[in-house]
Amino acid sequence: MLLALAALLLASLVQPAPAPVTLGVDVLLTERAELVAGKRVGLVTNASGVDGQLVATADRLHRDPRVTLARLFAPEHGLRGALPAGRRVADERDPATGVPVTGLFGKRRRPDAASLKGVDVLVFDIQDVGSRTYTFVSTLGEVMKSCAQFGVPLVVLDRPNPLGGLVFEGPVVRPEHRSFIGWGPLPVTHGMTVGELARFYNGELGLGCDLEVVVMKGWRRAMTWRDTGLHWVPTSPGIPVADSPFHYVATGMVGGISKNVNEGVGTTLPFALVGATFVDAAAFADALAEARLPGAAFRPTTFVPYYHRFAKQTLHGVQLVVTDPLAFRPIRTALTLLTTLERLYPGQHALRADAAVARVWGTPEVLAAVRRGRSAGEIEAGWRDELAAFGERRARYLLYP
Repeated sequence: MLLALAALLLASLVQPAPAPVTLGVDVLLTERAELVAGKRVGLVTNASGVDGQLVATADRLHRDPRVTLARLFAPEHGLRGALPAGRRVADERDPATGVPVTGLFGKRRRPDAASLKGVDVLVFDIQDVGSRTYTFVSTLGEVMKSCAQFGVPLVVLDRPNPLGGLVFEGPVVRPEHRSFIGWGPLPVTHGMTVGELARFYNGELGLGCDLEVVVMKGWRRAMTWRDTGLHWVPTSPGIPVADSPFHYVATGMVGGISKNVNEGVGTTLPFALVGATFVDAAAFADALAEARLPGAAFRPTTFVPYYHRFAKQTLHGVQLVVTDPLAFRPIRTALTLLTTLERLYPGQHALRADAAVARVWGTPEVLAAVRRGRSAGEIEAGWRDELAAFGERRARYLLYP
């Protein structure tokens, strides 16, 4: 008897506790199955579209006898997530399910009439990283336009924003600088889930999409990914771990506009490094430490990228460590990296042309301010009013406390 009790106690100790957050896909198939039961379903997804047990949503729907999985749609990086950034996603047939796949990253950016023929409802299940520069949320907008045009209902299976739901930073993208890394009227980070963002698009842009969001259980705005209890699945080859979305915003907004700075792409720490041939690692780390950025620490380091910018060259710089995800401010960190490089290495840090910078940041004013020697705080103050106005619009579409 004692042995049996000891065994039960040991089993309770070693088994993982249930995750505090239940994903939209799990809610769909346990409580909202009427949205897809008996219907021919199209699914927009990729490798990040998994349930709480890491089973791909495509595989779950394919095996579910209540559902006919009619077609799959794949965004940037492909259905199973193997393609590098910028690579065209071709039409194919998914080997795992045998279902035809329509690529949505290439000349075609949205489902067309032919691909939606025989689809009763379209389901969207992709993990976002919380930045408007990541193309999955642009694909969401294009999908919503197609659904409205062709009269196909859209069901968005909601997922956490890995950066949390409280903070939004950066300038709102100017209409003349809209692109596939700046699709909607958003700042760089938006603090919304995919479902909330779909509601925002529908309301603010008047898309007219027949939209249903399957809401998560247990998610709260103050949660970052570490708080969800969920396993992180790489959303793309450059976003391998749960802290990568923080790194991606903070250093990607630097590397994306620099000609001669590497942001860790091409190494085993993508977006967690910032370095160049002209940088003094210790001096750079000390200057960043003096900025006392919330939730961030910097370690001087030397690294050699295997590919990408400065492949096989020795670079000196810093490793970014997120010490407190809830306190961390990605855009403030990005601005501090930029302004510190300009201050320490005037004339050595080469920035891209105004148009390229405006495409990434949503406005050319950031480049002008950096070149004038403005501080990160002064630059942030320039978009305070527009962020406040965005916050008021955003509040209408939030689903979680």
